[in-house]
Amino acid sequence: MPVPGLGLLSYRATGPVHKGARVRVPLGARSVVGVVVDEDTSPPQATLKDITEVIDDTPFVPPAVVDLARWVGQYYAAGPGGALALAMPVAARQGEKESFRTARVAALLPAATSAVLKGAKQRAALEQLQKRDGRASLADLKAAGVSGATVASLQRAGILHTTDEVSMRDPFAGGGDEGRWTLGPAARTAPELTTEQAHAFRHLEEAAASRTFRTVLLHGVTGSGKTEIYLSLARNVIERGGRVLMLVPEISLTPALAGLLRARFGDRVAIQHSALSDGERHDQWHLIRRGDVDIVIGTRSAVFAPLEQLALVIVDEEHDASYKQDEAPRYHGRDVAIVRARMESALVVLGSATPSLESAWNAAAGRYDKVVLTKRVLDRRLADVQIVDMRREYAELGPDVTLSRPLLEAIADRLGKGEQTLVLLNRRGFATVIFCRQCGASLECPHCSVSLTFHRAQRRVRCHYCNYGAQVPKKCGACNGEYLEQSGFGTERLETDIKARFPGARVVRVDRDTIRRRGAIAAVLQAVARGDIDIVVGTQMIAKGHDFPAVTLVGVVSADVGLGLADFRAAERTFQLLTQVAGRAGRGDVPGQAIVQTLYPEHYAVRAAAAQDYASFYEREMDFRLTMKYPPTIALINVIVKARTSEGAMADAHDLVLRTRRYHPHGHVVGPAPAVLSRLKDEYRAQFFIKGKQRPAMREALLRALEERPEIKRRAIVDVDPLNVL
Repeated sequence: MPVPGLGLLSYRATGPVHKGARVRVPLGARSVVGVVVDEDTSPPQATLKDITEVIDDTPFVPPAVVDLARWVGQYYAAGPGGALALAMPVAARQGEKESFRTARVAALLPAATSAVLKGAKQRAALEQLQKRDGRASLADLKAAGVSGATVASLQRAGILHTTDEVSMRDPFAGGGDEGRWTLGPAARTAPELTTEQAHAFRHLEEAAASRTFRTVLLHGVTGSGKTEIYLSLARNVIERGGRVLMLVPEISLTPALAGLLRARFGDRVAIQHSALSDGERHDQWHLIRRGDVDIVIGTRSAVFAPLEQLALVIVDEEHDASYKQDEAPRYHGRDVAIVRARMESALVVLGSATPSLESAWNAAAGRYDKVVLTKRVLDRRLADVQIVDMRREYAELGPDVTLSRPLLEAIADRLGKGEQTLVLLNRRGFATVIFCRQCGASLECPHCSVSLTFHRAQRRVRCHYCNYGAQVPKKCGACNGEYLEQSGFGTERLETDIKARFPGARVVRVDRDTIRRRGAIAAVLQAVARGDIDIVVGTQMIAKGHDFPAVTLVGVVSADVGLGLADFRAAERTFQLLTQVAGRAGRGDVPGQAIVQTLYPEHYAVRAAAAQDYASFYEREMDFRLTMKYPPTIALINVIVKARTSEGAMADAHDLVLRTRRYHPHGHVVGPAPAVLSRLKDEYRAQFFIKGKQRPAMREALLRALEERPEIKRRAIVDVDPLNVL
């Protein structure tokens, strides 16, 4: 298991041991659980400690996944332990063996069809069993009001019998939040593919049949039916004896896809992500490991699922930043999925309406195949996009306007027609800043160099980086002034304004503050699908992949909120977000409309998104990346050094820069400088970058520098191929 600062360790085995098996070994004064990653039969060059216990007599983690974890540890300069930990359930990391719960189950006997029942309680019990196809756990029957005494009386009468059975913790059913991983019944039969879909499917089918490693970028406009191609291809692969891994960027996308997969492939579908309980994750993981499923769907960590005979890997919404982990190991799920497919000679399909520049660059260079879908299913029109210049709205209506006149008019029109609206603002809270009118000071986090966000429902201010929270003060802490005002706004304020303007509308807000409860996101999506919601207000999680035919209007508030960031990916993120959210409109029979509010109506990212013109955006953005020498034209490593003082962070970072330059004299090391987020969780941060075309040499130079300063290494963050450089 991962131990900070340690790489691979060698021990002596006194008996047979297999790659992928867990063992218990001494480490200092402790006893820890580790995974065997290699078997070296050559005589040891030093005296080794003995393995204390061999926990597994066969590979617990498939050898292919062990190799993948080792690659992740090496490539992302993080060591193999962290990746191996991601590849196992929590309990398994402590050495627990496979263990499934047992439950007492009642099952009806043939005599039940002609039995004469005594009283209402027995009739109610029989009715509950018949609802459940003749069998149910005693726990479920008790929850339905059937007592143990009633079950016992039916057993004595020969109407049912009870037995102990393995009780799987199934995330797809059972409990008070039943259905949280599906959005209701889904069609069991596949619709006929369009001409474009059929052409794409044939290309992918041929690639899958070759059973060789290939990467295909499936670039399809929003609503073009990429999901149906995934499902058809998965069935084809499974019929040939292969298995399928499907990745989605966020948990909120899992319910709809899981429902489709279960409808088409039955219970041979498993799910893997962090929102499962430990017990559910344990049971699902062991089902996969035993070979009892054909398809695994999950978020980025599912790339380590113990799925053997892997023939197809699908990465849906491959452009999404959520595939990148923001703590060690800082791996990118899409890129690791490609490596896993290469190791197992599988086909990997990267799907997106707005491909990442990395994937588009690789396709243009011929490293990836490319398949394009230019039309929506049933030839539905893409949404008409209107850009609203908020400078004019502010000039005429004042600086506190959240919703422009065109957007308000369009919402009213859609409400009148019984259609649904999505309103996106990629910022949480009610107000982004609270400041003193007397001296101008703003409320800042005492632990981070950021302003606190006001959440009105809680009457508290909160830091979105370290989660510090406090009551709103009555006076300014700097000058003791009594006039504190709010500036900026987030989704909570937007929800309040919409409810005030449209008091009869059914409005729901979807952001991290409202979907913390287990199963909350699925409940909201189900309500939208049923037509129980008129207006959805939310952050970027509502922009991704959802298919709601009754949504005909999308409003984007502060579309340029990310353009002001000192990040070379700002324009790409803005283009992708605007294009994706506009794609939620008009997916049914009624044409869609998108209204984009911005202070920068002439920016090329906004203009290209409004025109749904990926090609023009790619050309303009790649000119910028080539000129400024940014990825994907070169490799980049972001290094952040933390210390208790700003001076200490800068001094340590400067030392690492000098050492890195010594080991990589022909490389380009930029910095150090104070990080944009200069203080986080009471630690000061300095930052430098390594740029170049030789990633192994860059990484090796940095690692050698860090090994020379182990006390700095413990306080350094190394991010290979960063998506966020702030």
